[in-house]
Amino acid sequence: MLSILALGLSALAAQAQTWPDKTVTLVVPFPPGGSTDQVARAVGPKLTAKFKQSFLVDNKAGATGTIGATFVKRAAPDGYTFLVTSLGPLVIVPHLVKSLQYDALKDFDLITVAVQSPNVLVVPINSPHKTVADVIAFEKANPGKMSFGSAGNGSSDHLTAELFWQQTGTTGVHVPYKGGAPVHTDLMGSQLDASFQNINSVIQYIKGGKMRALAVTSPKRSPVLPDVPTLAEAGVKGVEVASWQAIVAPKGLPPAVKEKAHAAFVEALADPKVQEQFTSIGFEMVANTPAQFADFQQKEYARWKKVIEAGKITID
Repeated sequence: MLSILALGLSALAAQAQTWPDKTVTLVVPFPPGGSTDQVARAVGPKLTAKFKQSFLVDNKAGATGTIGATFVKRAAPDGYTFLVTSLGPLVIVPHLVKSLQYDALKDFDLITVAVQSPNVLVVPINSPHKTVADVIAFEKANPGKMSFGSAGNGSSDHLTAELFWQQTGTTGVHVPYKGGAPVHTDLMGSQLDASFQNINSVIQYIKGGKMRALAVTSPKRSPVLPDVPTLAEAGVKGVEVASWQAIVAPKGLPPAVKEKAHAAFVEALADPKVQEQFTSIGFEMVANTPAQFADFQQKEYARWKKVIEAGKITID
Protein backbone atom coordinates (compact mmCIF):
# COMPACT_ATOMS: atom_id res chain seq x y z
CA MET A 1 0.00 0.00 0.00
CA LEU A 2 2.80 2.40 0.90
CA SER A 3 4.60 1.68 -2.34
CA ILE A 4 1.42 2.42 -4.33
CA LEU A 5 0.98 5.68 -2.45
CA ALA A 6 4.58 6.60 -3.07
CA LEU A 7 4.19 5.89 -6.76
CA GLY A 8 1.08 8.06 -6.87
CA LEU A 9 2.81 10.97 -5.18
CA SER A 10 5.80 10.55 -7.47
CA ALA A 11 3.53 10.69 -10.52
CA LEU A 12 1.84 13.85 -9.26
CA ALA A 13 5.20 15.48 -8.62
CA ALA A 14 6.37 14.57 -12.10
CA GLN A 15 3.14 15.97 -13.57
CA ALA A 16 3.74 19.28 -11.84
CA GLN A 17 7.33 19.43 -13.06
CA THR A 18 6.35 18.90 -16.68
CA TRP A 19 3.21 21.08 -16.62
CA PRO A 20 2.45 22.51 -19.06
CA ASP A 21 3.72 20.25 -21.85
CA LYS A 22 0.90 21.06 -24.29
CA THR A 23 -1.56 23.84 -25.12
CA VAL A 24 -3.53 25.31 -22.21
CA THR A 25 -7.02 26.70 -22.87
CA LEU A 26 -8.30 29.81 -21.10
CA VAL A 27 -12.08 29.66 -21.45
CA VAL A 28 -13.83 33.03 -21.34
CA PRO A 29 -17.63 32.65 -20.93
CA PHE A 30 -18.36 35.96 -22.67
CA PRO A 31 -17.83 37.48 -26.13
CA PRO A 32 -14.46 38.99 -27.08
CA GLY A 33 -13.71 42.57 -26.10
CA GLY A 34 -15.12 42.76 -22.58
CA SER A 35 -13.25 43.09 -19.30
CA THR A 36 -13.02 39.35 -18.70
CA ASP A 37 -11.72 38.73 -22.20
CA GLN A 38 -9.14 41.48 -21.69
CA VAL A 39 -7.79 39.74 -18.59
CA ALA A 40 -7.40 36.43 -20.41
CA ARG A 41 -5.72 38.05 -23.41
CA ALA A 42 -3.36 40.02 -21.17
CA VAL A 43 -2.04 37.05 -19.18
CA GLY A 44 -2.11 34.50 -22.02
CA PRO A 45 0.92 35.84 -23.92
CA LYS A 46 2.91 36.21 -20.68
CA LEU A 47 2.29 32.56 -19.80
CA THR A 48 3.04 31.45 -23.35
CA ALA A 49 6.39 33.23 -23.18
CA LYS A 50 7.18 31.81 -19.74
CA PHE A 51 6.44 28.17 -20.47
CA LYS A 52 7.02 28.02 -24.25
CA GLN A 53 3.55 26.46 -24.56
CA SER A 54 0.47 28.10 -26.02
CA PHE A 55 -2.13 29.58 -23.67
CA LEU A 56 -5.09 30.10 -25.99
CA VAL A 57 -8.27 32.07 -25.26
CA ASP A 58 -11.51 30.30 -26.15
CA ASN A 59 -14.67 32.44 -25.95
CA LYS A 60 -17.64 30.24 -25.06
CA ALA A 61 -20.31 32.88 -24.59
CA GLY A 62 -23.97 32.47 -23.73
CA ALA A 63 -26.51 32.01 -20.94
CA THR A 64 -25.00 34.75 -18.72
CA GLY A 65 -21.66 32.99 -18.65
CA THR A 66 -22.94 29.58 -17.60
CA ILE A 67 -22.17 27.78 -20.89
CA GLY A 68 -18.45 28.42 -20.51
CA ALA A 69 -18.52 27.72 -16.78
CA THR A 70 -20.30 24.41 -17.32
CA PHE A 71 -17.78 23.44 -20.01
CA VAL A 72 -14.88 24.01 -17.62
CA LYS A 73 -16.63 22.20 -14.78
CA ARG A 74 -16.82 19.11 -17.03
CA ALA A 75 -13.23 19.38 -18.29
CA ALA A 76 -10.45 17.15 -16.99
CA PRO A 77 -8.80 18.63 -13.85
CA ASP A 78 -5.33 18.34 -15.31
CA GLY A 79 -4.22 21.94 -15.59
CA TYR A 80 -4.97 22.34 -19.28
CA THR A 81 -8.34 24.08 -18.98
CA PHE A 82 -9.01 27.20 -16.91
CA LEU A 83 -12.01 29.51 -16.67
CA VAL A 84 -11.32 33.25 -16.74
CA THR A 85 -14.62 34.72 -15.57
CA SER A 86 -16.40 37.65 -14.02
CA LEU A 87 -18.23 37.42 -10.70
CA GLY A 88 -21.55 36.58 -12.39
CA PRO A 89 -21.19 32.81 -12.93
CA LEU A 90 -19.56 32.35 -9.52
CA VAL A 91 -21.69 34.40 -7.11
CA ILE A 92 -24.73 35.89 -8.87
CA VAL A 93 -26.19 33.55 -11.51
CA PRO A 94 -26.36 30.57 -9.09
CA HIS A 95 -29.15 32.43 -7.26
CA LEU A 96 -31.06 33.16 -10.47
CA VAL A 97 -30.88 29.96 -12.57
CA LYS A 98 -32.54 26.89 -11.06
CA SER A 99 -31.30 24.49 -13.74
CA LEU A 100 -27.62 25.41 -13.35
CA GLN A 101 -25.34 22.54 -14.35
CA TYR A 102 -22.67 23.28 -11.76
CA ASP A 103 -22.26 24.18 -8.09
CA ALA A 104 -20.27 27.41 -8.00
CA LEU A 105 -18.99 26.73 -4.47
CA LYS A 106 -18.00 23.09 -4.99
CA ASP A 107 -17.18 22.37 -8.63
CA PHE A 108 -14.10 24.56 -9.15
CA ASP A 109 -10.59 24.88 -7.78
CA LEU A 110 -10.08 28.57 -7.13
CA ILE A 111 -6.82 30.02 -8.44
CA THR A 112 -6.95 33.80 -7.96
CA VAL A 113 -9.07 36.93 -8.23
CA ALA A 114 -7.13 38.81 -10.90
CA VAL A 115 -8.55 42.34 -10.86
CA GLN A 116 -11.49 44.31 -9.56
CA SER A 117 -13.11 47.57 -10.51
CA PRO A 118 -15.83 49.70 -8.94
CA ASN A 119 -18.97 50.59 -10.79
CA VAL A 120 -19.81 54.20 -11.53
CA LEU A 121 -23.26 55.80 -11.68
CA VAL A 122 -23.44 57.58 -15.03
CA VAL A 123 -26.12 59.66 -16.75
CA PRO A 124 -26.23 61.32 -20.19
CA ILE A 125 -24.13 64.47 -20.37
CA ASN A 126 -27.30 66.55 -20.96
CA SER A 127 -29.19 64.94 -18.06
CA PRO A 128 -30.82 67.31 -15.56
CA HIS A 129 -29.37 65.14 -12.77
CA LYS A 130 -26.09 66.63 -11.58
CA THR A 131 -25.75 64.71 -8.29
CA VAL A 132 -26.81 61.48 -6.59
CA ALA A 133 -29.21 63.58 -4.51
CA ASP A 134 -30.89 64.71 -7.74
CA VAL A 135 -31.39 61.08 -8.79
CA ILE A 136 -32.84 60.05 -5.44
CA ALA A 137 -35.16 63.06 -5.33
CA PHE A 138 -36.43 62.34 -8.83
CA GLU A 139 -37.01 58.67 -8.08
CA LYS A 140 -38.89 59.44 -4.89
CA ALA A 141 -41.08 61.92 -6.75
CA ASN A 142 -41.49 59.59 -9.74
CA PRO A 143 -41.43 55.97 -8.49
CA GLY A 144 -40.63 53.39 -11.15
CA LYS A 145 -40.03 55.97 -13.88
CA MET A 146 -36.25 56.43 -14.16
CA SER A 147 -34.63 53.88 -16.50
CA PHE A 148 -31.39 52.12 -15.59
CA GLY A 149 -29.69 50.13 -18.35
CA SER A 150 -27.55 47.08 -17.70
CA ALA A 151 -25.45 44.57 -19.63
CA GLY A 152 -28.08 41.93 -18.87
CA ASN A 153 -30.21 40.32 -16.20
CA GLY A 154 -28.03 39.23 -13.30
CA SER A 155 -25.06 41.36 -14.34
CA SER A 156 -23.04 43.41 -11.87
CA ASP A 157 -24.56 46.66 -13.15
CA HIS A 158 -28.09 45.24 -12.82
CA LEU A 159 -27.53 44.08 -9.25
CA THR A 160 -25.84 47.35 -8.27
CA ALA A 161 -28.94 49.25 -9.38
CA GLU A 162 -31.15 46.88 -7.40
CA LEU A 163 -28.97 47.37 -4.31
CA PHE A 164 -29.05 51.15 -4.82
CA TRP A 165 -32.85 51.10 -4.89
CA GLN A 166 -33.00 48.92 -1.79
CA GLN A 167 -30.64 51.16 0.18
CA THR A 168 -32.35 54.43 -0.86
CA GLY A 169 -35.95 53.24 -0.68
CA THR A 170 -36.53 54.14 -4.31
CA THR A 171 -37.56 52.30 -7.46
CA GLY A 172 -36.57 52.57 -11.10
CA VAL A 173 -36.98 50.61 -14.30
CA HIS A 174 -34.36 48.01 -15.13
CA VAL A 175 -33.64 47.80 -18.87
CA PRO A 176 -31.46 44.76 -19.68
CA TYR A 177 -29.32 44.68 -22.82
CA LYS A 178 -27.13 41.99 -24.36
CA GLY A 179 -23.80 43.41 -23.29
CA GLY A 180 -22.50 46.78 -22.22
CA ALA A 181 -21.86 48.40 -25.61
CA PRO A 182 -25.53 49.01 -26.49
CA VAL A 183 -26.09 50.44 -23.01
CA HIS A 184 -23.34 52.97 -23.65
CA THR A 185 -24.83 53.91 -27.03
CA ASP A 186 -28.34 54.45 -25.67
CA LEU A 187 -27.07 56.29 -22.60
CA MET A 188 -25.09 58.73 -24.72
CA GLY A 189 -28.12 59.09 -26.99
CA SER A 190 -30.35 59.84 -23.95
CA GLN A 191 -32.56 56.79 -24.58
CA LEU A 192 -31.63 55.74 -21.04
CA ASP A 193 -31.67 57.84 -17.89
CA ALA A 194 -28.82 56.19 -15.98
CA SER A 195 -26.67 53.12 -15.46
CA PHE A 196 -24.16 51.63 -13.03
CA GLN A 197 -21.34 50.69 -15.38
CA ASN A 198 -17.91 49.16 -14.74
CA ILE A 199 -15.65 52.20 -14.52
CA ASN A 200 -13.15 50.78 -16.99
CA SER A 201 -15.83 50.37 -19.67
CA VAL A 202 -17.00 53.99 -19.63
CA ILE A 203 -13.98 55.99 -18.49
CA GLN A 204 -13.29 57.15 -22.07
CA TYR A 205 -16.86 58.44 -22.43
CA ILE A 206 -16.72 60.26 -19.11
CA LYS A 207 -13.41 61.91 -19.91
CA GLY A 208 -14.62 62.62 -23.45
CA GLY A 209 -17.61 64.58 -22.16
CA LYS A 210 -20.24 62.12 -23.40
CA MET A 211 -21.41 60.86 -19.99
CA ARG A 212 -21.60 62.47 -16.56
CA ALA A 213 -20.25 60.46 -13.61
CA LEU A 214 -22.17 61.04 -10.37
CA ALA A 215 -20.56 58.59 -7.94
CA VAL A 216 -18.39 55.48 -7.70
CA THR A 217 -19.24 52.35 -5.71
CA SER A 218 -15.80 51.91 -4.13
CA PRO A 219 -14.91 52.63 -0.47
CA LYS A 220 -12.66 55.47 -1.63
CA ARG A 221 -12.49 57.63 -4.74
CA SER A 222 -11.09 56.15 -7.91
CA PRO A 223 -7.61 57.34 -8.97
CA VAL A 224 -8.90 57.73 -12.54
CA LEU A 225 -11.90 59.87 -11.41
CA PRO A 226 -10.57 61.73 -8.38
CA ASP A 227 -13.23 64.46 -8.57
CA VAL A 228 -16.15 62.02 -8.47
CA PRO A 229 -17.46 61.21 -4.96
CA THR A 230 -18.15 57.77 -3.59
CA LEU A 231 -21.77 56.82 -3.02
CA ALA A 232 -21.05 56.90 0.72
CA GLU A 233 -19.79 60.49 0.40
CA ALA A 234 -23.00 61.24 -1.51
CA GLY A 235 -25.04 59.94 1.43
CA VAL A 236 -25.81 56.40 0.26
CA LYS A 237 -24.41 53.70 2.54
CA GLY A 238 -24.12 49.99 1.88
CA VAL A 239 -23.59 50.10 -1.89
CA GLU A 240 -19.89 49.37 -2.02
CA VAL A 241 -19.63 47.12 -5.06
CA ALA A 242 -16.72 45.83 -7.10
CA SER A 243 -16.97 44.00 -10.36
CA TRP A 244 -14.19 41.42 -10.52
CA GLN A 245 -12.51 38.92 -12.80
CA ALA A 246 -11.04 35.66 -11.57
CA ILE A 247 -9.40 32.42 -12.66
CA VAL A 248 -10.65 28.97 -11.67
CA ALA A 249 -10.07 25.37 -12.77
CA PRO A 250 -12.13 22.17 -12.75
CA LYS A 251 -12.30 20.64 -9.27
CA GLY A 252 -9.58 18.13 -8.54
CA LEU A 253 -6.50 19.89 -9.89
CA PRO A 254 -3.33 18.17 -8.56
CA PRO A 255 -2.09 20.35 -5.67
CA ALA A 256 1.39 20.80 -7.16
CA VAL A 257 -0.08 21.85 -10.52
CA LYS A 258 -2.47 24.24 -8.76
CA GLU A 259 0.42 25.80 -6.86
CA LYS A 260 2.52 26.17 -10.01
CA ALA A 261 -0.40 27.60 -12.01
CA HIS A 262 -1.28 30.08 -9.26
CA ALA A 263 2.30 31.34 -9.11
CA ALA A 264 2.38 31.70 -12.91
CA PHE A 265 -0.90 33.63 -13.13
CA VAL A 266 0.15 35.95 -10.29
CA GLU A 267 3.50 36.56 -11.98
CA ALA A 268 1.74 37.43 -15.24
CA LEU A 269 -0.59 39.84 -13.45
CA ALA A 270 2.42 41.48 -11.78
CA ASP A 271 4.02 42.30 -15.12
CA PRO A 272 4.38 46.12 -15.29
CA LYS A 273 2.79 46.35 -18.74
CA VAL A 274 -0.17 44.25 -17.64
CA GLN A 275 -0.60 46.36 -14.51
CA GLU A 276 -0.46 49.60 -16.50
CA GLN A 277 -3.01 48.24 -18.98
CA PHE A 278 -5.56 47.71 -16.22
CA THR A 279 -4.82 50.38 -13.61
CA SER A 280 -4.88 53.11 -16.26
CA ILE A 281 -8.58 52.45 -16.87
CA GLY A 282 -9.64 52.07 -13.24
CA PHE A 283 -8.90 48.48 -12.28
CA GLU A 284 -7.25 47.45 -9.04
CA MET A 285 -4.85 44.50 -9.24
CA VAL A 286 -5.76 41.78 -6.73
CA ALA A 287 -3.88 38.52 -7.48
CA ASN A 288 -4.79 36.92 -4.15
CA THR A 289 -4.25 33.38 -2.86
CA PRO A 290 -6.71 30.50 -3.37
CA ALA A 291 -7.58 30.64 0.34
CA GLN A 292 -8.28 34.37 0.18
CA PHE A 293 -10.32 33.82 -2.98
CA ALA A 294 -12.41 31.13 -1.25
CA ASP A 295 -13.21 33.44 1.66
CA PHE A 296 -14.05 36.28 -0.73
CA GLN A 297 -16.30 34.07 -2.85
CA GLN A 298 -18.27 32.90 0.19
CA LYS A 299 -18.91 36.49 1.28
CA GLU A 300 -19.85 37.68 -2.22
CA TYR A 301 -22.10 34.64 -2.74
CA ALA A 302 -24.02 35.35 0.48
CA ARG A 303 -24.22 39.07 -0.25
CA TRP A 304 -25.75 38.77 -3.71
CA LYS A 305 -28.09 36.01 -2.55
CA LYS A 306 -29.50 38.47 -0.01
CA VAL A 307 -29.86 41.26 -2.60
CA ILE A 308 -31.57 38.95 -5.11
CA GLU A 309 -33.99 37.54 -2.55
CA ALA A 310 -34.82 40.99 -1.13
CA GLY A 311 -35.50 42.35 -4.61
CA LYS A 312 -37.39 39.22 -5.74
CA ILE A 313 -35.18 39.31 -8.83
CA THR A 314 -35.56 36.76 -11.62
CA ILE A 315 -34.08 36.50 -15.09
CA ASP A 316 -37.07 34.85 -16.74
